[in-house]
Amino acid sequence: MEENKEAITPSENTVSEHRQSIVDTMRKNPWVASTFVLGLFVLVLLITNFSGGISGNVISQDEAGKKLLSFYQSNGVEGLSLESVKDLGSIYQVNFLYQNNTIPLYMTKDGTLAGSLNPISQDNSSQTQEETPTEITKSDKPVVDLFIWSYCPYGVQAQGPLAEVAKLLKDKAEFNAILYYDGHGAFETQENKIQACIQKLAKDKYWDYAAGFVKTIYPKCSTSRDVACDKSESIKLMNSLGIDSTKIMACVDSDGESLIKAYAEKAQQSGVSGSPTLMINGVKVNSARTADAYKTSICSAFNTSPSQCSTTLNSTATASSGNC
Repeated sequence: MEENKEAITPSENTVSEHRQSIVDTMRKNPWVASTFVLGLFVLVLLITNFSGGISGNVISQDEAGKKLLSFYQSNGVEGLSLESVKDLGSIYQVNFLYQNNTIPLYMTKDGTLAGSLNPISQDNSSQTQEETPTEITKSDKPVVDLFIWSYCPYGVQAQGPLAEVAKLLKDKAEFNAILYYDGHGAFETQENKIQACIQKLAKDKYWDYAAGFVKTIYPKCSTSRDVACDKSESIKLMNSLGIDSTKIMACVDSDGESLIKAYAEKAQQSGVSGSPTLMINGVKVNSARTADAYKTSICSAFNTSPSQCSTTLNSTATASSGNC
């Protein structure tokens, strides 16, 4: 979402025209991925149901969560529960639990602006991922940023192949994983911090860790959603790669919060709205989620392509279906 977006204040006629269609959509698929639908849905809720509405009255953190949950339930959306409500300063983050997924929505405290600042990624399981030509600024050493949530299925689907490209090109390009959100819960918050700290203290081994995470930790801990599982498996993997896990976990405690906060700010400034998002030299790139497709996109960003770009990469990483 762009920064400094003006508050949206649709008329009562607009509300009445759209409310029923939105409710019908949510009954069929409560977590439809459209940013527009999510934003308008919560906006309608605030205008028509919250006592504060657009009047400037501030509703409490507890009231925001309860009223949003009540609205969903009263309109036929079943199987969800309120997990938590976070006070983020000028806005509330309301987290719902649905089919073992945490779904975040956001609202300003006075109800003048609502929506999903980190919208749910579109479910691409039924779509064909095809490369789209993108004009990428060339450089001698391209900067590659992969924006993901650590336990997002589609983020994992991208992280594995990109790890292979990072290993191939090594010092030829700069590869970064931007763990910008933790919508699945505490275990994901912890993993985001771990990966951020590895990139800070053991950058040269990060993509080896990322490849290991995709193969071993994600399959084991994503279902249990257990903080202890994530921690023990991460430490085990770090130790096997020669990464000082003691220093990394100390960093998690001391610097983890500030590191992932900086990631979140970078994602917002870059207009990132879903996991995964690939950016090369600051340009968003649409690419098939295979190692060779990523390699081709990155190699197009060199002023002079290195010899490694002629290598064909065949592996892909898989992930279970789901939304982030």
